[in-house]
Amino acid sequence: MGNGILEQVRALIRDVPDFPQPGIVFKDITPLLADGTAFSSVIDLIVVHYGRGNVDKVVGIEARGFILASPVAYHFGAGFVPVRKQGKLPSDSEAAEYSLEYGTATLEIHRDAILPGERVLIVDDVLATGGTARATAGLVERLGGKVVGIACLIELAFLNGRDAIEGYEFFSLISY
Repeated sequence: MGNGILEQVRALIRDVPDFPQPGIVFKDITPLLADGTAFSSVIDLIVVHYGRGNVDKVVGIEARGFILASPVAYHFGAGFVPVRKQGKLPSDSEAAEYSLEYGTATLEIHRDAILPGERVLIVDDVLATGGTARATAGLVERLGGKVVGIACLIELAFLNGRDAIEGYEFFSLISY
């Protein structure tokens, strides 16, 4: 699976101008998800990059991160852990606030979701400014987990999100 599949993946990511607000070009991954070959290839490329046996838990960030993280966890034989927006988890949780371009938001993880020493891969659809990934890594570490990497389908490199996750191993398939 080389450049050919990545070109197919890129071709299936649709630009939606002025969504969710004017001036934003949204990267819509739903056509990619609907293509069985491209979707399975994306999952396989993430799994191969990190290697089976190296991950105990896969953390998916709400909401599109869930779609990618769940099959990655399945292929690793690892557990899946959701990180959700504030107030969505039903049990005792840890929270982390992070900055957005227009304010702040809060993410939560169940306190018993990660055990001390577990190797954790964080998965999301897009790395933009890096705030969400950074907050998630902080939550994993607060619970005693070791972040082995942060994997995203898309990196919006012009937003310099890598600066926010400096010190973490980062992997993306497509960069804009």
